[in-house]
Amino acid sequence: MSDTAADTAYRVVVNHEEQYSIWNAHREPPAGWRAQGFTGDRQQCLDHIATVWTDMRPLSVRGGQRPAQTGAR
Repeated sequence: MSDTAADTAYRVVVNHEEQYSIWNAHREPPAGWRAQGFTGDRQQCLDHIATVWTDMRPLSVRGGQRPAQTGAR
């Protein structure tokens, strides 16, 4: 069994700061990362990341903490 990038399946993973990476699809994501839901070859995953990761700043820098809902209408 060959272990080249061309025949290895990858998955897109994301961390709590909404930063993206790829990880071998046959392994559990590392601590602090979760599967994002896209799997493919290396280039497909990188292309997917280029499409969805449009703001490279970490979530905490973007002010991504969602405001608490006040219940006001």
